[in-house]
Amino acid sequence: MRGAPTIAQALATARAALADAGIDQPALDARLLLADATGLSRAQLIGWGERPLAAVEAQRLHAALQRRLAREPLAYILGRKEFWSLDFAVDRHVLIPRPDSETLVEAVLASVADRHRPLRILDLGTGSGCLLLALLSELPAARGVGVDCSVQALQLARQNAERLGLAARTGFVSSDWGSALAGRFDLIVANPPYVTEADWQQLMPEINRYEPRAALVAGSDGLSAYRRILPHVRRLLSDTGAIFLEIGTEQAEAVIDIAASAGFECADIRDDLVGFARCLRLRFSRRPIGQQTAWKQSVSCLMSRKR
Repeated sequence: MRGAPTIAQALATARAALADAGIDQPALDARLLLADATGLSRAQLIGWGERPLAAVEAQRLHAALQRRLAREPLAYILGRKEFWSLDFAVDRHVLIPRPDSETLVEAVLASVADRHRPLRILDLGTGSGCLLLALLSELPAARGVGVDCSVQALQLARQNAERLGLAARTGFVSSDWGSALAGRFDLIVANPPYVTEADWQQLMPEINRYEPRAALVAGSDGLSAYRRILPHVRRLLSDTGAIFLEIGTEQAEAVIDIAASAGFECADIRDDLVGFARCLRLRFSRRPIGQQTAWKQSVSCLMSRKR
């Protein structure tokens, strides 16, 4: 009868299986899966490499490995994902938080001169609550509302708010964007769907097999969510407030045009770490209609320099 594999053997076997399946970063995934199955830290996995796996640990690792080999995202298998140095619970009802979205958090914080102001924040399409809760963690006097049409997503967002000690300053509402809301907000943030139908078909299987399609796909041009959001935003934004929208690659000019039609202008464009325009800061337009053409031309020039 063969003995139980050691930690080192299990790690090597898992890494080889993931590499053979074409998984990116097989060594990292194998280590994280094994750490989750055993409850051991990275240092313990290294230092205790000769320790045999317990039967229950081997079973957990095998089950998790099979899920990853089927291309299920690691975050869903582990049930968590780090965002803005905070630990968020995630499942298949919410989009997995991505580093690109931290660009939006950075943009909001850069625009706030006094972080102790009692700001009112609205997060449209909150999902796991990562944007709203990351902002509240940095703005101690702020309060926020997260909106989503998914009841399951809202349940998860509430759990994350409680786990992070932010539940007292948050509220969550089931709504089709802002249709169920009243009142005015100082900051409105959104990471809406912006993937086109055609691009969805070409995405890696971790995304188009497992992540919620409704949180990613926005019609044939990827812009339908922006067209729906901005009329609500016009009613909900305070006169001196700002909107921060995450956008897809090469969508800046199109979204700025949609915003202009709704009475907004672009105050800032922020790039992500790769250099793509990722976040727009919008405000109520301060330009007479006759100056809109010149303003759009200046935006077009800016976007041309970014390419």
